[in-house]
Amino acid sequence: MRPSGWQILAGVMVNAIYAMKNLPIIMVNTVLAPLSLLIVITFASRGVLIGEAIEGGFILSMFQAGMSLQRDLTHYKNDFKLQDLVVSSPTSAGAYVAGMALGELIYSLPALVVLVILAAVYLHPSAIAALQLLGVLLLMFLASVTLGFTLSTFASDIIQSWAFSNLISTLFSTLPPVYYPITYIPLPYQYLAYLSPTTYAAEIAQSTTGIISLSTSTAVIAWSVLVAASFVFLLISMKKARWREV
Repeated sequence: MRPSGWQILAGVMVNAIYAMKNLPIIMVNTVLAPLSLLIVITFASRGVLIGEAIEGGFILSMFQAGMSLQRDLTHYKNDFKLQDLVVSSPTSAGAYVAGMALGELIYSLPALVVLVILAAVYLHPSAIAALQLLGVLLLMFLASVTLGFTLSTFASDIIQSWAFSNLISTLFSTLPPVYYPITYIPLPYQYLAYLSPTTYAAEIAQSTTGIISLSTSTAVIAWSVLVAASFVFLLISMKKARWREV
C-alpha cells in the first residue's frame, strides 16, 4: 500500500473504527437523525410520502456525515493538536481529509444500510436509477465534506463548531423540501427553497424513481447546480481553508 493509503487508513481508524468499537452508543444519533424524520413524515402523510422520506433520509445522512467532519476535525485540531502534527508530517491535507471523511461515511453505514433495505422494499429502483441516486449522494457528500473541512480550520472551539454544524445541517437538509415534494411549499416560498442545493438533489432523486417527473431541461439544470455547488465548495476549501495557520 502506498504511503497515502496508509495515511487514509489511519484517518479511518481514528475517526470511525475506534469510536464504533469503544463507544457504540454515540452511533445512535447517526441512525436516529434520518430515520426519525422518515418515520414522522411517513406517519403524518399516512404512507403517501414514504418514497420521498426514504430518499430524503439518504440525502440527510450523506450531508450530515460531511458536516460531522467539521465537529470532529475541530475537536482533533483544538483539543489534541492533531492538525499540527499532520501539517509537520509528510501527510497531505488531501489524504488527511480523505481518511477522516471516509471514516464519517463508515460511521453512517448503519443508517445507510437501513435506508438501502427500505429503498429496495418500497422504491424498487432500476440499476440506472440507483446509479443516478448514488451520483447525487456522492455530490452531496463532497460538498458537505469540503464545507465542513473549511469551517473546521476556522472554528476555535468545539461548542462553536457544533453550533455551525447544526445550523448548516438545518438550513441545507431539514428546512428545504428534502423529505417531501417542493409542491407542498406555497409558490412564493419555493424560490427560497431553490437556494439550497439539496432541493435539486431531492428533485433528481425523486425523479429517478418516478415519484415526480422532470423535463430534460429541468433535470440538466438540477445536475448542473449540484455539480457547480460541489465545485464551488471544493474551490473555497482549496483557497480559504487555514491548513497551516493553526
